[in-house]
Amino acid sequence: MLVHIKEIIMRAQRGGYAIGAFNTQDLEITLAIVQAAVAQRSPVIIQVSESAIKYASLKAITHIVQTIAKNQADGIPVALHLDHGKSFLSVSECVKAGFSSIHIDGSDLPFDENINLTKESVAYAHKRNVWAQGELGTILGKEGLIKIEKRELEIKDCFTDPALAAKFAQATKVDTFAMSIGNMHGMFVGLEQLDLARLKKIHAKVKLPLVLHGASGVEHGEIKKAIKLGVHIVNIDTEMRQAWATALRRTLQADKKEIDLRKILAPATAAVQAVVEEKMKVFGSSGKV
Repeated sequence: MLVHIKEIIMRAQRGGYAIGAFNTQDLEITLAIVQAAVAQRSPVIIQVSESAIKYASLKAITHIVQTIAKNQADGIPVALHLDHGKSFLSVSECVKAGFSSIHIDGSDLPFDENINLTKESVAYAHKRNVWAQGELGTILGKEGLIKIEKRELEIKDCFTDPALAAKFAQATKVDTFAMSIGNMHGMFVGLEQLDLARLKKIHAKVKLPLVLHGASGVEHGEIKKAIKLGVHIVNIDTEMRQAWATALRRTLQADKKEIDLRKILAPATAAVQAVVEEKMKVFGSSGKV
């Protein structure tokens, strides 16, 4: 069942666990996420990015999530969220489409411009009973790592400043806060080491549910520690994509003459479901419905 994100996040805060926010682009990935939530009796956030909207169209992907949540997840809370909206237009379109939460990402802007864009988006969302997530700091990925290797950036310069985080949260009135503490977009196992001391300082200054983006390459033990320090939303995408692609290649290689898309796609969907179920156990949301 589709619910407002506020319902599941406030319950997670009280229970001391986190909710997985899993990215989807199509029918099969959405089915995998919802089937995992049903199997684990876990609340879940299904999120779509601007690129996913461009690929599937906003109306289509919204209806896919809404329909599956209604018909395949009876009694299982499912929230729909915009991931990394870069413009007010993206925010407003998703609010109008029925999302209960939006992420306005102005983290690549100067501090004051980030605040202004975020404030505008938050005000619009709140008037329509929608939660808003803001972001401060640079969450690294492949491009950012290359810049660090070339010494154009220092890792510490990318991390979220706890004092600025407090100012940002107070000025923007966001409902959830995404930060950079060593998490990376992509899959960089061994490189993603969370600065838990910094997280503790952020948690002390920002009295909001914290969001850990780019968690695919983070060790499960580190994620559990982060949850104890105020993280209540954990974003997963790359690990799901890897599971999907690996299973799909294996299926196609095993029978090169198979043309039934249902048989071709079913193992890939199952592989994604397995990843999502594992993460729900790690986050502590399993059995919370």
